[in-house]
Amino acid sequence: MKSGNLIIINAAQLVTCSGSTAKKGAAMKELGIIENGALVIEDGIITRVGSTETVMADIDKSLYEVVDAAGKAVLPGFVDSHTHFVFGGYRAEEFSWRLRGDDYMDIMNRGGGILSTVQATREATPEELYTSGYQRLTDMLANGVTTVEGKSGYGLDTATELKQLEVMQAIDSHHPVDVVPTYMGAHAVPPEYKDRGGAMIEAIIQQALPLVKERNLAVFCDIFTEKNVFSIEESRRLMTAAQEMGFKLKMHADEIVPLGGAELAAEVGAVSADHLLQASDEGIRRMAQENVVATLLPGTAFSLREKYARARDMMEAGCAVALASDFNPGSCHTESIPLIIALATLYMGMTPEETITALTINGAAALDMADTIGSLDVGKKGDVIILKDPSYHFLSYHIGVNVVERVIKKGRLVMDNRHQLLNQ
Repeated sequence: MKSGNLIIINAAQLVTCSGSTAKKGAAMKELGIIENGALVIEDGIITRVGSTETVMADIDKSLYEVVDAAGKAVLPGFVDSHTHFVFGGYRAEEFSWRLRGDDYMDIMNRGGGILSTVQATREATPEELYTSGYQRLTDMLANGVTTVEGKSGYGLDTATELKQLEVMQAIDSHHPVDVVPTYMGAHAVPPEYKDRGGAMIEAIIQQALPLVKERNLAVFCDIFTEKNVFSIEESRRLMTAAQEMGFKLKMHADEIVPLGGAELAAEVGAVSADHLLQASDEGIRRMAQENVVATLLPGTAFSLREKYARARDMMEAGCAVALASDFNPGSCHTESIPLIIALATLYMGMTPEETITALTINGAAALDMADTIGSLDVGKKGDVIILKDPSYHFLSYHIGVNVVERVIKKGRLVMDNRHQLLNQ
């Protein structure tokens, strides 16, 4: 996508979320608000930030597209740092099974869950995956998401995992939203490797990872470290090998049982550990010590009717907390950032300020990109959202409703949610 030259003026609140690293503890409440704010974007990069009077003192407006944000709050674009947005098929019936009381592991053990999507994804053509993935990304953009992480993991064989990653690469080259790809071949154990998780890990290390690296298809490597999926020892083996090949690390950790995934994430130097519903006090302490971003996914806990991750404890322990949608076809079929904000503020003990930090600069840090996105700072990408309302408080106050009016990506207006009733 081409970059643009744009000025935003007269913002009721310019919420900068300023910083170049993850914010921890009390710092998560610091949003860096400029009243009657303005910013300048040149060739897609922010070059000035401040009050409208100061920023516009010597600017030739004729050289820019000018957006008047009077009466509006302006924020960095949201960073959704954990999604599975490229997949085949759906699992609507499975959702109904859960509503009647079947738990997630029971559904997995009888061939449902991830394995159901694996079959559909293996059968889907790249064109089908591209079309559905592109539309999902557009829905995310409408919610104010300007950068998204996308995981493979619905192939569980080398060919399909590569197909997913190649589709993500193609979407990234054509869609305004930036896609950060993650290889997650160790998402589940397919029937051909039943009771042989270690053998599957070795096959991934010897066969899949070298191809992914050679074709430059992923930035991160991820694994589902969980009882009856991949053990701590198997996870350590894969994470160590992936790191040696040059991949950055992520982990699905301590979601269902307290297995010690948070501790392992700290041990191997993962950029983030995600889910963490069952993370131990020691795991939290070690993540804070080793600067592992705790990426919490309240939509999944909500959908599975599980207890939420201990966000307050994590922040008080000095963790940097990020929030993400975990959009996927099974345990959390939603790309709704308004829902994530509502759950974080109403049920996880997070303030509106902490929630915004978790979706901006800390979401960027969970992708190891806090130096280029996630805040409205000079030198960063011009990824900006404009709300319908004059204050960031409306993000949580207008419960479950999208209040994003316009989205700007690299200095260009790419989404306009303003609606007018058509003449009847």
